[in-house]
Amino acid sequence: MKIKIGPLGLFCTALLVAALTLSIRSSTGYSQYDSSLRSSSNVIPIVTAYKDEDPVRKHAAPVPAAAAPAHDSADASRDSADASRLVVRVKKGDTLMDILTKSGVPANEAKEAISSLKEVYNPRTLKTGQEVTMLFAGETANLTTAAGPQSDLSVDGDDEVGTFLSLKIRPEAGREIAARRGAGGAFSAAEVQKELKPVQVRSAGIIQSSLSEAADKAGIPHKVLQEMISAFSYDVDFQRDIQPGDSFEVLYEKMADGDGHSLDTGKVDYAELVLSGTRLALYHYTTKNGDTDYFNQKGESVRKGLLRTPIDGARLSSGFGQRKHPILGYTRMHKGVDFAAPKGTPIYAAGNGVVVSAGRNHGYGNYIEIRHDPDFHTAYGHLSRFASGIHPGARVKQGEVIGFVGATGVATGPHLHYEVVRDNDKVNPMSVKLPSGHKLRGKELDEFTVAKEQVDSVVAGLPIESKVASNE
Repeated sequence: MKIKIGPLGLFCTALLVAALTLSIRSSTGYSQYDSSLRSSSNVIPIVTAYKDEDPVRKHAAPVPAAAAPAHDSADASRDSADASRLVVRVKKGDTLMDILTKSGVPANEAKEAISSLKEVYNPRTLKTGQEVTMLFAGETANLTTAAGPQSDLSVDGDDEVGTFLSLKIRPEAGREIAARRGAGGAFSAAEVQKELKPVQVRSAGIIQSSLSEAADKAGIPHKVLQEMISAFSYDVDFQRDIQPGDSFEVLYEKMADGDGHSLDTGKVDYAELVLSGTRLALYHYTTKNGDTDYFNQKGESVRKGLLRTPIDGARLSSGFGQRKHPILGYTRMHKGVDFAAPKGTPIYAAGNGVVVSAGRNHGYGNYIEIRHDPDFHTAYGHLSRFASGIHPGARVKQGEVIGFVGATGVATGPHLHYEVVRDNDKVNPMSVKLPSGHKLRGKELDEFTVAKEQVDSVVAGLPIESKVASNE
């Protein structure tokens, strides 16, 4: 027996299938994103999946093809459940126009959106590492990635993306700017300033291989770790003093918005290292003169007259003393220390002073000498180039970038040759007693002691967070 279905029957059947499909998709509670976006080093695919039960978005209507709903916030993620987000991390050389067009935004719309932003933001200030969030109506289909000199995101000519609705950038913590398409299709800018409040966080960990690895496991933000390393670098040789089983603890501020979301980090109030059983504790303190520094338990500033290691993240590749020269082939006195690091790594002034020499110096290659006081000079060799403004007679401050690692002169590879000269004699930078920093006395020492005890009380009362959200 054969059943014949006429045109009307086929139409009704199609309607029934469509209704069943819609019912099944609605019952899942999510709006799905076509996962055809391939992985990319600077593309962060984000599925905007909204539960229908969400009271904020429950009654959100689909976004019309040529318009986006108006909002009082710069947060593009509040748009319709039928919209998809794409986040691109800015790479060196990227422009906002490049990012938008390579993400599938028509050039004329990208230009209009960027133009509208100029009311509240200068697009030329876009920085490497920042994120650009784009919102598209409907599903964003067939986005592909392709390597390029500026950005490895592109959209093939035959691919389609939904209507471009908005873009959002966070220039700094607590500030968001956006360009959104209005009901008439034109773009307008919006800016939101969020009030951030400091929340104290206590973290700790056991070091197995390196402080950096242990801090990462504890979820400590990169900025906090760098602050710790900088503060301890006057007394700790991170290449030789750190041993398996050593430990650390830190009390720092995370800057949170009204919803409790951590958007940045604040100051480090307290940091501790226990190295081979010896405890080193530092406290962040501002003196009555307004000078802020880290002080030990005795009220002595950790800041010495000179840095032992005027470079971050480098490996001590050659120490002070007799050695067989790797190029010349004979044994002679090595009157400095070498730090191996990638070419271009910044080199810092070891202390406040005046540049005595900045130029080529025989086997040293590009060379800088700084006079800090009548007793101490420092020298830096094999630089690839000098920082802007570095010349004989220039005044520099401790920690200021003076040049960059290279392999000029007699060198087997990129490294910094660092010398400390005391009373015209070259001495071992890793062991010489350096000029001490500021010491608190009298009433100011008493005030510091009170502040220290308050910090100790906070540390004792806060639970240790083994894993916290990192913002860096």
